[in-house]
Amino acid sequence: MPICDWPEAERPREKLLHRGASALSDAELLAIFLRTGTKGISAIDLAYNLLDEFSSLRNLFAASLEEFSRAKGVGTAKYVQLQAVLEMSRRYLAETVRRQDAINSPQDTRQYLSSCLRDKPHEVFAALFLDNRHQLIKFEELFQGTIDGASVYPREVVKKALFYNAAAIIVAHNHPSGIAEPSQADEHITIRLKDALSLVDIRLLDHLIIGDGNIVSLAERGLL
Repeated sequence: MPICDWPEAERPREKLLHRGASALSDAELLAIFLRTGTKGISAIDLAYNLLDEFSSLRNLFAASLEEFSRAKGVGTAKYVQLQAVLEMSRRYLAETVRRQDAINSPQDTRQYLSSCLRDKPHEVFAALFLDNRHQLIKFEELFQGTIDGASVYPREVVKKALFYNAAAIIVAHNHPSGIAEPSQADEHITIRLKDALSLVDIRLLDHLIIGDGNIVSLAERGLL
């Protein structure tokens, strides 16, 4: 049955307007993004088919253009639109973090870092450079590695912090395995970074490990 023939209260767009976006299922939200289906398939049925094929919204969002385009009913245009939506969400989160004290808004900070790093296929080490009020100056990816590690050079982190005239930084990296538990190497580089930055009066406020749905703070573990 076409969506236009559904009871008005059950149509995804009307449901969102009356009950809010959180009331919609993944398929209903995706159907709003798709706007239309294909011949003989409604937008909501197409959304269910895509979620079935990719197993989750996250996998769908992380798909390459080639993988995305193999699915029936979508192609390059929808892929471009989807990537634009994802980038807008990251920029929204970045602006939210930029307007706040990063230490006093830890949930927003973690959500932003997770959106940037969680789905990377390889390990990426990044930093938030902060001013003396702990507000964001710059987010930058500093080092990239393989699926199970990235080499981190404290001297280069210090150089970047001085370049941005940062008073403090928060560093983070992802674990492509999805397991956020820090390794001995993670703990070791945290101590080295803390010591190197302290020589130029820059505070290392935290080192966050980004996993699949979980984030571990080494500051909360007592390492900083």
